[in-house]
Amino acid sequence: MSDTIATLPVVVENDGTALTELIDRRRAELRATLVAHGGLLFRGFDVGGVDGFDAVVRAFSGEPLTYTERSSPRHAIKGKVYTSTDYPPDEEIFLHNENSYQARWPLTLFFYCLTAPQTLGATPLADVRRVYAEIDPAVREEFVRRRWLLVRNFHADFGTRWQDVFGTDDRAQVQAYAAANRIELEWVGRDGLRTRAVRDVVHHRPGSDTPRWFNHATFFHLSTLPKDYQEGLLAMFGPEGLPANTYYGDGGEIPADVMDHLRAAYRAASVRFDYRRDDVLVVDNMTAAHGREPFTGPRKIAVAMAEPHTPDTAGAN
Repeated sequence: MSDTIATLPVVVENDGTALTELIDRRRAELRATLVAHGGLLFRGFDVGGVDGFDAVVRAFSGEPLTYTERSSPRHAIKGKVYTSTDYPPDEEIFLHNENSYQARWPLTLFFYCLTAPQTLGATPLADVRRVYAEIDPAVREEFVRRRWLLVRNFHADFGTRWQDVFGTDDRAQVQAYAAANRIELEWVGRDGLRTRAVRDVVHHRPGSDTPRWFNHATFFHLSTLPKDYQEGLLAMFGPEGLPANTYYGDGGEIPADVMDHLRAAYRAASVRFDYRRDDVLVVDNMTAAHGREPFTGPRKIAVAMAEPHTPDTAGAN
């Protein structure tokens, strides 16, 4: 089935019923709209805090997922509801699809505005069907042929520890997880770890033959970071020891002009809206990339993930 690319997100306003009741009554219609457009914004409802948000997730998608193989700092608020990424408010988080560097990922994401920021702080969205169309066909074809590689280095005294990423300090368990998910491991020094994972850049959502630019190749590339961060990380770790960086799947460097082109493609497809308290944003993870603007004020966004998906080609290195 081919997709008709449409505007996102679709706003669904309070019709006088509780949000969970509205979802129960219109679930099939809402889910179809989400798949077609990539995002739904439920606005004007009394959600009922984190417990109410958890009930919304369950009404729409069933049991929420545990955040595994994490790449960013966040913590559980309650159960399987987490904070959004705990980065400083003056930093942008570039557009990406959740867990696209893993062998499986959630199909559906939920964002709940507990406290709206004073300025900016949006969760910008980009339809990755549009991103695909914005990318030069020659660039796309080279990535499809060579795939993309994520290299991560876990340092004992810097950044997220491998014990937190994999949820264990048992190396045997980490090795078993890596083997099951086609991740190469290399233990470095006394307590360091390097991982390498080769993934596809283009995927198809179940039930659709429309290609999607679904990967973290741009997000994790060193050049997507602010200039001073790039210089600081290179000075500390050198190119081989960077906490994260991406390459073509055969290990080749991705040229600077290609990275500039990829970032421009995401920007061209990007849309935004200002959060209001009690907004619930639902994102189809294989249709829309998401990010975070810098912000001022006490922004608090809760997140949840649901509906795990394993593609036929996952991790086929």
